[in-house]
Amino acid sequence: MGAAGRKRWVRLAALALAVPMVVLCFVAGYYYVRFAHLIDERLHGERATVFPRVFARPLELRRGQGMTDRQLIDRLNELGYAQRARPEKPGEFAVGAGAVAIMPRAPELRGQVVRVVFQRPAVPDVRNAGKAAERRPAPRPPDRVLRLELGTRVSERLTLDAPVLTALGGGEREKRRPVALAAVPQQMTQAVLAIEDRRFYDHPGIDPIGIVGAILSNIRGRRAYTAGASTITQQVARNVFLPKMFPGMTLKDAREKSWRRKLLEMWVSVIITTRASKDAILEMYLNDMALGQRGSFGIVGVPEASRLFFGKDVSNVTLAEAATIAGVFQSPSALSPFNNAERCRDRRNIVLQAMVDTGYVAQDVADRAAHEPLVVVQRALESEAPHFVDFVGQTLIDRYPGLTTTTTQAVDVYTTLDLHLQRLAQDAVRAGLTSVDQLLSRRRRRGKAEAALIAVDPRTGEIVALVGGRSYNQSQYDRVILSRRQPGSVFKPFVYLTAFEEAADHGRTDVTPASIVADEPETFEFDDQEWTPENYENKYDGPITLRRALAHSRNLATIHVAQAAGYDRVAAFWKKLGVGNPPKAYPSIALGVFEATPYEIATAYTLFANAGTIRPLRHITRITSGGKDILKKDAAGPRSVARPETTFLVTNMMRSVLNEGTAAGARALGFTLDAAGKTGTTNDLRDAWFVGFTPELLTVVWVGFDDNQPVGLSGARAALPIWTQFMRTALAGRASVPFTVPGGITFADIDAETGKLSTPSCPNVINEAFLSGTEPTESCELHRPIIP
Repeated sequence: MGAAGRKRWVRLAALALAVPMVVLCFVAGYYYVRFAHLIDERLHGERATVFPRVFARPLELRRGQGMTDRQLIDRLNELGYAQRARPEKPGEFAVGAGAVAIMPRAPELRGQVVRVVFQRPAVPDVRNAGKAAERRPAPRPPDRVLRLELGTRVSERLTLDAPVLTALGGGEREKRRPVALAAVPQQMTQAVLAIEDRRFYDHPGIDPIGIVGAILSNIRGRRAYTAGASTITQQVARNVFLPKMFPGMTLKDAREKSWRRKLLEMWVSVIITTRASKDAILEMYLNDMALGQRGSFGIVGVPEASRLFFGKDVSNVTLAEAATIAGVFQSPSALSPFNNAERCRDRRNIVLQAMVDTGYVAQDVADRAAHEPLVVVQRALESEAPHFVDFVGQTLIDRYPGLTTTTTQAVDVYTTLDLHLQRLAQDAVRAGLTSVDQLLSRRRRRGKAEAALIAVDPRTGEIVALVGGRSYNQSQYDRVILSRRQPGSVFKPFVYLTAFEEAADHGRTDVTPASIVADEPETFEFDDQEWTPENYENKYDGPITLRRALAHSRNLATIHVAQAAGYDRVAAFWKKLGVGNPPKAYPSIALGVFEATPYEIATAYTLFANAGTIRPLRHITRITSGGKDILKKDAAGPRSVARPETTFLVTNMMRSVLNEGTAAGARALGFTLDAAGKTGTTNDLRDAWFVGFTPELLTVVWVGFDDNQPVGLSGARAALPIWTQFMRTALAGRASVPFTVPGGITFADIDAETGKLSTPSCPNVINEAFLSGTEPTESCELHRPIIP
């Protein structure tokens, strides 16, 4: 071949090499520009989607409040306060003997230290334990806040920050709470760097040394356990950027094991390193990596993992806890502390040794941490009120479409939930269901009953606690909002209120709490059918006052009251409330034979605490987008549906339910405040209810089976203990607040049995309330003294 031929082949070879190189450079440049733009958006917060933060109501501390120091520490962890030897900056706290010192973030309290001093329970005198029973020590009072010391002053109450419940993923079932890198403790970042990418701050996004080491390890037939070939930057590229770069690419596709995908990942990693600082990349990694599953939620990021694994803010994790979280990165499912505790502990110890090898901790420190037990918080997900958060999320989807998926501005949702009361509600439901399980086990009943609890401030309608079931991990079904069950006897107060309203409308004076009604068996006919209801346990009192009939939940007496008022009137009154399914005007309406949710029952009962005015429930107080409040006003506002005077008569009658009636067990269990309420037990004992309230707090509890099988327990046995534990702890340290007596009410001493004016010989006298002008005029003759 001549010189011309050789030159021709050289030109062709050069062209053959140049074309792919040009194409490669063009493709590389194209992807560089596209990824650079995406990375810049990510780093400056201009993402296509935002993750709205959901806040509970601000934490309030007050003197006399029922709270332990452990509970306060938990609340401070929820607020993201860092535990230190002594608080020196806002957002820090320290724990001492019987006190917690806090430096609040609130601007008006900046620079001041607040000491929360706790009253300890009285310790019983064990020296006299063998003496007579009557000399036993009194029951121990609960821990409570003894003093709030603000510098040299003593304060009555203190309001701290609003805690973040969660951050809502745009359509994703994820739990995350991103934080700045500066908020992550050094030992946490060191644990991650030691096990995942110890040369992170030295390489350009890919680690040639790590790649060579991984190749040699594969050639030798063994795999390095403490390190891998993928750098932190590569993992960020794979999990954060690749799925967003290519439409239709899933996270599974981005993790595909292929040379094409690996080369693309390495190229993107180099681009990320040129566009972002190492600290920014590490912050993304710590906030955006998936770290397992809890219930139906994915756990995303180190801050959320520390919350769900250990019930702590990330700033307060110990060395052993930091190593545990860092160890989960390699395989979140296989190394989950919930599912594989032994493997997780082994991996934790490997992380600790890696920290020694990199010089982050001393060998003896790592050894001590390695001997610590692996203790996780099994119910940490429940502590974030997941049913309530779902309710908030659904509200945003229904009323604010696109808010979580199309806006690029920060969105904050402020709710009515009180996290302290929420914890107390969860504890009460858990303890109550444990007792129910034991009762059902003795009766050889299969399956586990469920429960629902909703607590509201009746003065405002704000929901302060909501527990939608036994375990969110096992079932995300919210029984408070969605479960429609027969209310049974909790409907009876509305029967009596209808009767009083009808009497007032027609100027009748013979329908009062002291009126006598027949509590005896009867067969009722309607629509060519016959119905023969019975009282619970077939107990009948014969002639009985309306107060006693309600207090002891007498079915026949209540049906007779509904009959006299008019079944259609009772149905119309409930329909006027606008809650639940409209019941049919049959005799069975008196026993609550229709369906309603616990949420709707709570709404209906607000009228008793508000003098006849029903208040719609609310769970969101404010929504800000880009700093502007965008909350839409509710179409429905408070509505007056009954007279204040007639409403008070029923409320006053319901006080007897707790003091002497079917819910008297609440007094035996230690609830002493003035309150009103009603037990509820449906036909065949399918559903157990209790609704009770003070002027400040209204709580509804339901217990039953999801498949509508009879639970076999009355409301007093199944629901009342849950209500009592919650209300006793929620209102601990508060003084009893009486129900307001409206104008037009007169009180008179009557004989509890006959309903007539009492005489000195009457054994049981009640100071009864009447609408003015309807009080009895005749004296009791049944207990008149015999004159010889």
